[in-house]
Amino acid sequence: MTTFARRSAALLACAAFGFATSAYAQDKTVKIGVLNDMSSLYADIGGPNSVAAVKMAVEDSGLKAKGWTIEVLSGDHQNKPDVGVNIARQWIDADKVDAIADTPSSGVALAVSNLVKDKNSVLLNSGAATADLTGKACTPNTISFTYDTYMLANGTGKALTKAGGDSWFFLTADYAFGHALERDTSSVVTATGGKVLGGVKHPLNTSDFSSFLLQAQSSKAKVIGLANAGGDTTNAIKQAAEFGIVAGGQKLAALLLFINDVHSLGLKTAQGLTFTESFYWDLNDQTREWSKRFQKVSPKGAMPSMTVAGLYAEILHYLKAMDALGSNPHDGAKVVAKMKELPTDDPLFGKGPLRADGRRLIPAYLFEVKKPEESKGPWDYYKLVATIAPEDAAKPLKDSECPLVKK
Repeated sequence: MTTFARRSAALLACAAFGFATSAYAQDKTVKIGVLNDMSSLYADIGGPNSVAAVKMAVEDSGLKAKGWTIEVLSGDHQNKPDVGVNIARQWIDADKVDAIADTPSSGVALAVSNLVKDKNSVLLNSGAATADLTGKACTPNTISFTYDTYMLANGTGKALTKAGGDSWFFLTADYAFGHALERDTSSVVTATGGKVLGGVKHPLNTSDFSSFLLQAQSSKAKVIGLANAGGDTTNAIKQAAEFGIVAGGQKLAALLLFINDVHSLGLKTAQGLTFTESFYWDLNDQTREWSKRFQKVSPKGAMPSMTVAGLYAEILHYLKAMDALGSNPHDGAKVVAKMKELPTDDPLFGKGPLRADGRRLIPAYLFEVKKPEESKGPWDYYKLVATIAPEDAAKPLKDSECPLVKK
């Protein structure tokens, strides 16, 4: 090859490389995979409603008008970590999905969080409750926006113990979420001067709570803590009523209750339940306006759960970070770092920092389910008992086990 030919080839190669680099730098395509329970006990909490909320966030972000192309996929993890990881791996490797979102079921979320770190993708958790995701299992690629077991324990557990419910027995879903919720609530109960008399673990998505409820009843504990969620919680509450547990003087503590659960139970059965959430559709003008918009696109015309609302806010902030970066860097840790750098502000939760451990600081609320005669209409189910400050709703950073936190 002549010197001229070699120089020409080199110039062409550089031009091609420069073109490719420029094209990559201007990549304004994003793929988001909504991974949750689409068909079982957590489907009403998130499921298709979560997909609807993500699509609302995409539209409300304004990025499409700026030339961005944003695609939303969905998958059913069936509450099985192996299924969830397989879907996530397929999405990241073959479909080039940039972020996995929602992930109710803490076992699934913990497994997917590890995968996402290995693949340098992003996990936008709103559905999984375990505080370990921002504690000992935290990574630079995972965000938890909405709530965790620490928040639930320090809301419901502390309030009921202080109110005289100083002896507890737990009915616990036998997987990562239930274990974490019982652990965190037990710590709060004992720190507040109460005692844990015992507990029993039940299989996920069980239909028969009779033997578990009999053990709780015979414990004589003042409070029976339900460390479960979704269909497990509603089934336990219904069957507890059949056993006359509340009528007999014991109190049920629904440690994780969603508005969809109350809707399913009805006010006659659910009245008086005390629980903690970080969102309620009727909190203020902004939550009411957004929730009524959401209800119109909800597949079943439902009001949004806490996790659905959190997912909407989380996706908005994720896309805000993408916009601030100017293009998609296809670098999960870099995107998450930008999310932590930018101030969070949305119509549902307001302002609040996104901490080094990936936990967003927002207020929590202690609610009680209204009596039927107190409700003024459909979905008017809650009355506010107390507001929990953001710094009290999340584990203090000084106590964090997250290796990302500098002490």
